[in-house]
Amino acid sequence: MRLKISHTTRYDYDAPVPFGLQQLRKTPKSTRGQSVLNWKTSVEGGSKQLSFEDYHRNTTELLSFDAGTTSLVIRSEGQVQMADTAGIVGLHQGFTPLWLFLRGTAQTQIGAGVRQIARSAEGGTDLKLLHDLSARIREAISYEINASEPTWSAEDAIAAGRGVCQDHTHVFVACARHLGFPARYVSGYLMMNDRVDQDATHAWAEAHVDDLGWVGFDVSNAISPDMRYVRVATGLDYTEAAPVSGRHYGSAGETLSVSVEVMQQQ
Repeated sequence: MRLKISHTTRYDYDAPVPFGLQQLRKTPKSTRGQSVLNWKTSVEGGSKQLSFEDYHRNTTELLSFDAGTTSLVIRSEGQVQMADTAGIVGLHQGFTPLWLFLRGTAQTQIGAGVRQIARSAEGGTDLKLLHDLSARIREAISYEINASEPTWSAEDAIAAGRGVCQDHTHVFVACARHLGFPARYVSGYLMMNDRVDQDATHAWAEAHVDDLGWVGFDVSNAISPDMRYVRVATGLDYTEAAPVSGRHYGSAGETLSVSVEVMQQQ
């Protein structure tokens, strides 16, 4: 299946901005079951400075603001050929060691809530255990749009009993690590069955399973990723896989708007 994707991030400011920097991770990866046919990112109100591949093998671009700009518009678009791999990405690649993905972060800290959910998961095999873990998290944390803060940790979401895909992913990653599985956060695109226009990207988790390699788990939708899921960036948590991050200097107030379109091409 071929997917066409368009992703626009727009920042508007109520006063001229003297200087600002942004870091982009908006370019999909060519991996098992996913081939990037074409992709481009354009910028208005700023300019690209350099591009590199980070230690998670994410294509990362740095851009600077034009001096005195009052708006910054980042448009990314392209086509990706997808195949269904039942959520299996495959063997670990790159120079980053697997043990790194057992390390906790501020958003995937292991506390009483994580331990309790992890302890409740059951399964005769590693794969069944992880699927059951996904179901337990979905039961413990209801999906509610705008129900959480971007800075929430896994323990915050568990305590609140609600969250979005970012929260589900952080909890799964924390629980999987507690159970001894290397785990990572994935940001990307999801083609919805009922609409083309969306207001955000999607997030899910991957855990490393012996003999299979990395396997994806979308807690929010209670499935493993299929050919509708386009992997873009991975990291230990959201901060390392965020599509756009950075800061600007000055006193200008900021308004953010995001538009995402994902559709199937014939």
